[in-house]
Amino acid sequence: MITNSQYQAIITEYDRIQTRNRHLLEQRKEEIYTRIPAYKEIADSISSLCIAQGRKMLLGDTKALEEMKKELRSLSEQKAALLIEHGYPADYLEPIYDCSECQDTGYLPDQSKCHCMKQKMISHLYEQSGLMKLLETENFDHLSMEYYDGENRVKFEKAVQSARNFIEDFGSHYRNLFFCGTVGTGKSFLSCCIAKELLDKGYSVIYFSASALFQKISEYTFGTKDKEALSQFKHDLMGCDLLIIDDLGTELVNSFVTSELFSCLNERHLRQKSTIISSNLTIEELRDYYSDRLFSRMISHFDFLKFTGQDIRKHKKFNHQ
Repeated sequence: MITNSQYQAIITEYDRIQTRNRHLLEQRKEEIYTRIPAYKEIADSISSLCIAQGRKMLLGDTKALEEMKKELRSLSEQKAALLIEHGYPADYLEPIYDCSECQDTGYLPDQSKCHCMKQKMISHLYEQSGLMKLLETENFDHLSMEYYDGENRVKFEKAVQSARNFIEDFGSHYRNLFFCGTVGTGKSFLSCCIAKELLDKGYSVIYFSASALFQKISEYTFGTKDKEALSQFKHDLMGCDLLIIDDLGTELVNSFVTSELFSCLNERHLRQKSTIISSNLTIEELRDYYSDRLFSRMISHFDFLKFTGQDIRKHKKFNHQ
């Protein structure tokens, strides 16, 4: 769900954490050895004990192991007592970990991903999606029906239920959603709600306004940017688990845009990768704006949900003045 470069960045972060914590432990050891010479004497005696008892075991002494364990317990207790006596926690010189469950490796003993690894992956997915700030407020926790009434409310409730079903079935049932309707009726908001839920589940989501998406594709295609960067961009665009294209119809429509949009939707359909599109255009306007082939693609492979009602953004702005 994340790219190889993102995974390598996470592994590099774990290496950095391990190095930092090793250095911190070494600093603590130097501090204790300087302030409590008796502690260093015990630490040195532990090393000598292990060597001596190891030799005995090699010579066949069957009691050597048990004797060593007993003496080690006693010496460990003495070290802990010295630390406490000088005002330090008993575990002050134990290995230091940001995550004790995986010991800063990202993986548990059974080789499954630790919760901290999963969280780092989700953080990278959020960063990739371009939705970090937006999703702080645009999520199901902030969803309200107070701006809808009558038939408008019925339509919005249907859209919300469809969104929840989309999330629940995601990964097992391929679907695409098309949110259409007037300005400010909750299309983009509901798209973000879906994005947050799927990002939190570890799926990759990429979000673009239609105008920004085609401007970026145009820059990569006709500009001086590295063609390898275009290839990677399109790889992410076609391969992410969910692509959200917001405000379709606000972009400058021409043959290049129409071709790129068709190519994107067609390739994602072939890969069975879900897409959500929102637009202020009506079905009739979509047919007029885009080619018959592209319109047919959208009609055939998307579930259309209509949003109606007042402009919520304008309503909120007016009531906060």
